[in-house]
Amino acid sequence: MHEPVSMNWQDIRVWRKAQREQWIAWRCAVPDAQRAAWGARMTALLCAGVPVPRQAVTGFCWPFKAEFDARFAVRQWRDQGAIAALPEVVGKGQPLRFRQWWPGAPMTRGVYDIPVPDGTAVVLPDIAIVPMNACDARGYRLGYGGGYFDRTLAALERRVIAIGVTYAACRVPTIYPQPHDIAMDLVVTEAGIHAAGGEPLALLDAAGCARHVQQLLRDRRLPRPLQVES
Repeated sequence: MHEPVSMNWQDIRVWRKAQREQWIAWRCAVPDAQRAAWGARMTALLCAGVPVPRQAVTGFCWPFKAEFDARFAVRQWRDQGAIAALPEVVGKGQPLRFRQWWPGAPMTRGVYDIPVPDGTAVVLPDIAIVPMNACDARGYRLGYGGGYFDRTLAALERRVIAIGVTYAACRVPTIYPQPHDIAMDLVVTEAGIHAAGGEPLALLDAAGCARHVQQLLRDRRLPRPLQVES
């Protein structure tokens, strides 16, 4: 992995852009059957290791550019009484807004032509499944560069349990995290579920993950202050 020209934020931002393009291209080139097999494994890991309480709101993203498709895990959680929600871009530089979703919910097209619920109830997520183009060794996420998820996780009224999802090959040593970056609480790939939170990734079995999630839900703190670089 090439390094940024310097540790100046502008050079890191250029480096991240190149990394983002590289990993999206890699992911889109993976054969459909291989991605489906990885996705099935990740769905099984999520459903076995993440106990979503009844009526808890689970935010997720409509799959984009060959990302992991979280709808299969969300369907199982909904069957157990959870509420599903999709993010809506309100405006540039603003936190995302989550709207309730269910199969057959009215939909419209949002940013990047991604489907979003059309006028359904605005809800506050308890858990969010967050796609990552790449992930580093402490759970920091390489996203799409808009900063929407970082702003959202910092701005919501209560702390959301953030579960980053990507493929194992997309793990990198570091994304050179900045003050405005927020680490995922958990990182899920087809290779397993890892505790993160800004600490070195630690592999969890299903029972250990369930205990960890339950503890996070009990001990939710106020969101951390966010410094956004313009």
